[in-house]
Amino acid sequence: MKVSDKDSACTDEFFNCPVEATLSVIGGKWKVVILFHLSHSGTHRFAELRRKIPGVSERMLTQQLRELEHDGIVHREVYPEVPPKVEYSLTEYGETLGPICKIMCDWGKKHMKKIKMRSGK
Repeated sequence: MKVSDKDSACTDEFFNCPVEATLSVIGGKWKVVILFHLSHSGTHRFAELRRKIPGVSERMLTQQLRELEHDGIVHREVYPEVPPKVEYSLTEYGETLGPICKIMCDWGKKHMKKIKMRSGK
C-alpha cells in the first residue's frame, strides 16, 4: 500500500509510515491482548491479567505493561498497602485504541470460524 503525500506529512525521521508508528506502540505478541482485556473488562491487577493471558510469562507481562505505560497507553496505580496493590487501566489516550482492538477482535472471530470450517469441526 502506497503512502500518500498527505500521509507522508504525518511521518518523521523515526517512521516510514503511520502504520510503523502504531506498531511501535502496540506491536508485540501480548500488547494487543493486554489492551483487549483492559478495554473490555476495565481495571485489572497484575495477577488477574496473568490469569486471563495464560501463555504469557510474568517477566514478559511486566515488560509489555511497562512499555505500554511508557507510551502513555496504560496507567499503573500503586496503592500504599502491605502487600502492595497495583492496578492497571487504560489512559484516556489508551482508550483511543479501542476501535483498533474491536476491529481486530471482529476479524479474529471471522478468522476462527474460517479455520473451524476448513478443519470440518
